[in-house]
Amino acid sequence: MNDYLYADIDIASQDEIEAFDIASLGQGFYKNPYPVFHALRRYSPVYRMPSGAWFLTRYADVDTVYHDTEMFSSDKTVDFKKTMGCTSLYEHHTTSLVFNDPPKHTRVRKRLAPAFTPRALRALEGRVNEVVAVLLDEVAEKGSFDLLHDYAMKLPIELIDDMLGVPIEDRSKLSPWAIAILGGLEADLTRYQRDEAAKAVDDFKEYLRWLICHRQKTPLSGNTGEILSKLIGPDADGGSLSEEELLHNCIFLLNAGHETTANAVTNGIDMLLRYPDQMLRLRADQSLITSAVEEVFRFESSVQLNNRKLTTDGEIGGIAMKKGDYLWLCIGAANRDPEVFPNPDRPDIGRAENRHLAFGSGMHACSGMSLARMEARIALLAFIERFGTIERNGAARHHPRARFRGFVNYPLRASQ
Repeated sequence: MNDYLYADIDIASQDEIEAFDIASLGQGFYKNPYPVFHALRRYSPVYRMPSGAWFLTRYADVDTVYHDTEMFSSDKTVDFKKTMGCTSLYEHHTTSLVFNDPPKHTRVRKRLAPAFTPRALRALEGRVNEVVAVLLDEVAEKGSFDLLHDYAMKLPIELIDDMLGVPIEDRSKLSPWAIAILGGLEADLTRYQRDEAAKAVDDFKEYLRWLICHRQKTPLSGNTGEILSKLIGPDADGGSLSEEELLHNCIFLLNAGHETTANAVTNGIDMLLRYPDQMLRLRADQSLITSAVEEVFRFESSVQLNNRKLTTDGEIGGIAMKKGDYLWLCIGAANRDPEVFPNPDRPDIGRAENRHLAFGSGMHACSGMSLARMEARIALLAFIERFGTIERNGAARHHPRARFRGFVNYPLRASQ
């Protein structure tokens, strides 16, 4: 054990992690989970929770699991039923792209891929700049505003809504649905949360059925970046998505697209405010914006947790496991592993060799990561260019969710 790596790291005690359970967390954890993650990695990197599931915190172990799709399955049809029951929430999370294995995963991912090619992203870049400019004008006029709700969340919702061809007048209803559905992935899901999330899925599907019918009758013209029309029709080989696959993967696009970017932009400004030397560094050298965005994704990974299941007996980190064992992959811990990232609890916007796992790795790496990076890069740089003075204007509160890292609110005051 390389104890010297933890000499300058804020780490929980060994006693504090003996009863760690991802399904039973306190408010202190949501505010700052990293001392617990460090303690787990140092003392019990392959940790068995009371439920019998394994919690992995080492970068090497998480990366290994991501790349071995034969031994470690993404399918959640058995495990999600335990918390979600036979609900539309369960139907959604077991049909959408992220929680499936090949060949279904491969077929659906192939249908979504054209939306995220370099050519498609170049076509979207102008729209990103346009939306950011409008949002900056709006918050500048206010002076005091909420970073998350007035800026960071509005950008990705506008972009994904453009891609789905959602009319302007309908866009405000989609975000609450997405938040409820993503909340349905938490390990400590209550019956009320489950039912609210299931209702959100039902409402979202009903709306999408109308939208698909509308789009079939009135196709969009020109290079709008809209992909719904392409998803409705057959692919080059004559294959097509079933109605359920189409509906649930449209929901998935909005959910995944808005969560990652909204959190990244808010977490990024928060990081720069907490470490003003890094803010000054970026203001002085804007060419660092690309590496700065990667450091935001590493330092405060928008997605903190993922899951896999063993398809056969095996071992991870020298620990024997059985077929059917359930794994929690802790991305937030892996991205602060001092074996891989020197001084991991200190952001470095010029960090070299930043091989973080914020977007996963291997076959299941996030399809939209290039879009998320572009949105975060433009939104962060434009924000600090527009405002010379940026300061908190009240208490910001982290969202009480373990799977995702972000805020409930983030009041700011900014001026030129």
